[in-house]
Amino acid sequence: MTRVFSGVKPTGHLTLGNYLGALRQWVAVDQHRGEALFCVVDLHALTVEHDPARVRRLSRQAASLLLAVGLDPELCTVFVQSHVDEHARLSYLMECVATDGEMRRMIQYKEKAARERVRGGSVRLSLLTYPALMAADILAYQADEVPVGDDQTQHVQLARDLAVRFNQRYGHTFVVPRATRPAVAARVMNLQDPVSKMGKSDDTGPGIVYLLDEPEVVRKKVMRAVTDSAEGGVVYDREGRPGVANLLEILAACAGGEPEGLAGGYDSYGALKKDVAEAVVEVLRPVRERHRELCADPGYVEGVLREGAARARAVARPVVDGAYRAIGLLPA
Repeated sequence: MTRVFSGVKPTGHLTLGNYLGALRQWVAVDQHRGEALFCVVDLHALTVEHDPARVRRLSRQAASLLLAVGLDPELCTVFVQSHVDEHARLSYLMECVATDGEMRRMIQYKEKAARERVRGGSVRLSLLTYPALMAADILAYQADEVPVGDDQTQHVQLARDLAVRFNQRYGHTFVVPRATRPAVAARVMNLQDPVSKMGKSDDTGPGIVYLLDEPEVVRKKVMRAVTDSAEGGVVYDREGRPGVANLLEILAACAGGEPEGLAGGYDSYGALKKDVAEAVVEVLRPVRERHRELCADPGYVEGVLREGAARARAVARPVVDGAYRAIGLLPA
């Protein structure tokens, strides 16, 4: 049986990009075809300056949204990272296997550290080492597959490298995972800056469609999306016309079809934007409705997370205990 693991970080409200790039595939495919675990990776939210109350609030919201989009606790395990101690236990072992150079090559660290240096500041040490924690998240569950967007494949590759290195040095302990990606809309871009990802922690609000946005808010954001001034009508060209390409990819992901083929059905950007807006509204409507129901029954969500943590712990503990023995630590 294939084991699947993936997670979502509670650093902001979940977006259309999170849904089309990851969550929808988790629901439609991943939770049905093997043993699947999906996690709110709240420890990762501590790598940057944060408000503790906001992290807790966003963690609850993320867990509720995982259920609202359609993850079924009868089919998969939904839990919060910090509720399972094995993540932190294994993270230190991964730091002992990884190298300083590997950590410093991680794109997110390089970009955020560079921005802070310009401001005369410095990033937290945990931002440098968190890829080791991410590797621990995956390896603790002997995951075969990790569904991720394009921007996270580098971290899965690191997890693969660390698993191989640990196995070679200390004996076979971990499954070597592989990244999997959806074919369409794996990376939804910001509507106001279509060369940048639609990130939940981004502060460019008008360019981000959140899962809980009201329909009129969604329509307004899509209709104001940046396109381009090139001649030749609506054409799918990811490099030359990223704004239009982003809209076509969103439409394809929401309503079906291929971006190249959909482009031929439009002779104006306005008509394209209108159809994209309506497609997004309809895709998000059941999510918003189900989230409202879950918010009215917080005890249900808490119960799901409690049971999910117990199931996750039962899988991870023997794996991490085995890794402790393999690397040379005395059993407790």
